[in-house]
Amino acid sequence: MNKIKYLMIALMAVILSVNLTACSDDDDNTKSNVERYQSEVEAAVKAQKKNNKAILLVAFGSTWQQAFDAFDQTVAAYKSAFPGYDVYLSFSSAICINRAAAGENAADGAEIRNYYAPNYWLEAFGRAGYEDITVQSLQVIPGEEYGRVVNFLKDFGNNVNNTLSNEYLKNVKLHLGTPLMATTDDVDALADALHANFSKYSSNGIVAFMGHGNPNEYDTYSANIRYTQLEEALQAKYGKNYYVGTVDMEDNFKTQVFARMQANGVQGNVYCAPLMSVAGDHAHNDMAGDDDEFNLNEENGEMEDTSWKVYFNAQDGFTCNDELEKDVVRGLLEYSNVRQLWINHTKTAVASEPLEYFHSNDGTE
Repeated sequence: MNKIKYLMIALMAVILSVNLTACSDDDDNTKSNVERYQSEVEAAVKAQKKNNKAILLVAFGSTWQQAFDAFDQTVAAYKSAFPGYDVYLSFSSAICINRAAAGENAADGAEIRNYYAPNYWLEAFGRAGYEDITVQSLQVIPGEEYGRVVNFLKDFGNNVNNTLSNEYLKNVKLHLGTPLMATTDDVDALADALHANFSKYSSNGIVAFMGHGNPNEYDTYSANIRYTQLEEALQAKYGKNYYVGTVDMEDNFKTQVFARMQANGVQGNVYCAPLMSVAGDHAHNDMAGDDDEFNLNEENGEMEDTSWKVYFNAQDGFTCNDELEKDVVRGLLEYSNVRQLWINHTKTAVASEPLEYFHSNDGTE
């Protein structure tokens, strides 16, 4: 079912991309999408540039207003934490970029917004002459999407477009901030922050966090283990009422989470909360959605098309309260103490030695 969903999403992205091109102004019809996006990003950088240092926050992306608001809060927090830096935000997902620009959730009150991929921002930073550039991943684990963030920065350092001078690239300082759970120390820090936010729920029932995860074939850096480690840290420190599952990590779907609850002998109220940077489609649909019926069909241990809320409500002795969306369906960036953990990673990055990514295209160094 996930494969079908991904194919449909990819098809929608192609359609949206064609529509966006077809609906462009006459003046833009002579430009390719790449040229048009680059010129739009460069105009934004020119309008906002006040310093010689820049921070680029890279999120996967979303089309929900709640997520847009969380991104705005995060940019504001970064500007406060890093005076002397210009702060920008980008999406790594082309699908999310196209859908946000097309106003996928505009009927529900979401703004139509233009977000752009990191390569456009980095190219614009170079052309604007920024002397110090930090890219901060807003991913939760160092998985497939984080690998893409790393490659965006490497491509820039290697002058993939061959538009920047070797002299500039030899001297610009590049830094990279790691995801939320890059190390086991990060796991412990996140466990403490989550308990501070959710202790009032864990004292009255079960807290089930839903992360994203990667299928085994896309488990870059073997990062899926961080979800297991987080559950272990939460339970070791704060008791058996904390659980961490995913939508894509094999052997850690909601069915396996439920089996672990049964093995520990817990039951009662279940509070489902997204373990994702923002609350978007996965949070509101896969986790807190109101499905028409309970789906008994399993694929690789997962029950597709059945939300976590519906699933747990169907289990004897478990209740997933309808009020949960008002209280706990919030992305991690909406919690100031969790957002601070990302900021701490950025502080570590800017204090570290610059990355040595530069290799000239013409053989000179």
